[in-house]
Amino acid sequence: MLSPTTTLAEGLRLPTNGLDYTIMAIYFVVVLGIGFAARRSVKTSLDFFLSGRSLPAWVTGLAFVAANLGATELLGMAANGAQYGLYTVHWYWIGAIPAMVFLGLVMMPFYYSSKVRSVPEFLLHRFGPSSHLLSSIIFAVSSVLIAGVNLYAMALVLKALLGWPQWVAIVIAGLFVLAYITIGGLSSAIYNEVLQFFVILAALIPLTIVGLKRVGGWDGISDSLSNSHGDSFMTAWQGTGIGDANPLGANWLTIVLGLGFVMSFGYWTTNFAEVQRALSAKNLSAAKRTPLIAAFPKILIPMVVVIPGLIALVMEPSIGKVGKDGSGLQYNDAIPVLMRDLLPNGVLGIAVTGLLAAFMAGMAANVSSFNTVFTNDIWGAYIKKGRSDRHYLQTGRVVTAVGVVIGMGTAFIAGSFSNIMNYLQTLFSFFNVPLFVVFIIGMFWKRTTPAAGFWGLLSGTVAAMVNYFWFYKQGVIEIPSDQGANFVSSIVAFVVGAVVMFVVTLCTKSKSAEELAGLVYGTKSPGMEEPPAEGDDAWYRKPALLGWGAIVLAVICYIPFSF
Repeated sequence: MLSPTTTLAEGLRLPTNGLDYTIMAIYFVVVLGIGFAARRSVKTSLDFFLSGRSLPAWVTGLAFVAANLGATELLGMAANGAQYGLYTVHWYWIGAIPAMVFLGLVMMPFYYSSKVRSVPEFLLHRFGPSSHLLSSIIFAVSSVLIAGVNLYAMALVLKALLGWPQWVAIVIAGLFVLAYITIGGLSSAIYNEVLQFFVILAALIPLTIVGLKRVGGWDGISDSLSNSHGDSFMTAWQGTGIGDANPLGANWLTIVLGLGFVMSFGYWTTNFAEVQRALSAKNLSAAKRTPLIAAFPKILIPMVVVIPGLIALVMEPSIGKVGKDGSGLQYNDAIPVLMRDLLPNGVLGIAVTGLLAAFMAGMAANVSSFNTVFTNDIWGAYIKKGRSDRHYLQTGRVVTAVGVVIGMGTAFIAGSFSNIMNYLQTLFSFFNVPLFVVFIIGMFWKRTTPAAGFWGLLSGTVAAMVNYFWFYKQGVIEIPSDQGANFVSSIVAFVVGAVVMFVVTLCTKSKSAEELAGLVYGTKSPGMEEPPAEGDDAWYRKPALLGWGAIVLAVICYIPFSF
């Protein structure tokens, strides 16, 4: 953590002109126009929170991947590329694709068929009110913390563009996102995310191509960084033996278990900011295909996110070196550095628009999931029960504003990290992993009791925090990097939560078979299976085929970068 340097480095002002600002202005007008167009379809709370469950799979699939293309992907993964090298591809091909396939094929039938409006609501049916309330509070807290990351990243770009003070940029960015979510609800967020997906690609592809040309192509990157950082820096698996030193500070076991299983499955299968997009699909088949469709562009995203981080490190070797001998550039500055040094006006406007689009997509995903969980799972379930649908619709709009305001405050927390991906992964290990262990055990072991769900969730969360703040930060155990510590925290959270659930289950009473129908794997409730919609028998609409196709493509991509 580097608290003295919380903004973009001095001198990183982007050379924008009137053409660039015109491109950005047009984009913002379109975004607000989509919000007003979506407003006509918002008549009930279901319309506001889940788009009336009416969207086609291709829309929800692109929104699914765009919702993750926020600060996590752009500044965060480019920063990871500059700091950890090609080890960063693990976050995609082992840390995303298998979990997305598992979500589509195994978990979406439970989520969608149970007609829940949120992930915590599923826990209400499976474990009861205690686990439901605890998970709702945990998710609400994590949502506004992660929303703050996207706001902070957006403020960095606005500061580079206009030279605004950080707090002004954060407020302006937050108010704009607030406007289009409040106006059009989830439909506005999702359709804007589809637009933002293509704008983001239009920004990243030219940046990558021009950058590669400047540094001599892939061979130029490999030669330069292998000489300066060692051969393992440009491979995915070399140097990951147990006991070996590598830039990531993790071995193959913590990568496979901590990132590939616990952390990735915890994020992709229980993070409502993502699952909400699939729940808005028009039928079960479309809901299952949503994360599978998203998996294919996700496989290729490293080419335009991780590689720019490597290019930035070649062009600015002082990135990440603070103090007297450094440039003042943080790893978070990798993408803005390339934009400043490589892109002409006009293209620069598109690139900046793409960055802003990404941050708005990420923030909108977290704010829209926050308003759904708070309104339905906290306000409607425990504070104001049995009110009219209009009451909850209005509450959702008010809560959206509250979430944005809180996100503005948490943006300053994100600013204390030189690599915001380290911060995000820390949050995931605290909040998503304990939720995943409760889900996975409760879904596959009928004997699991309501008390076990509550204590497993609580103990897993506490264990992850103790490991990070006490064992790692206080130096009780030595872990080479923040990311390595996050992998270990995830494993600790999973193991502790699982052990506690097992012990508590043996000592408490489980639910009856009738109560568990449709909530445990191997059981079904009415409506669990829907007849396929007309045309759903086409090969490209078969979830199993899409899932296995994504796995195979990810393996093929892994091979050239492995050793």
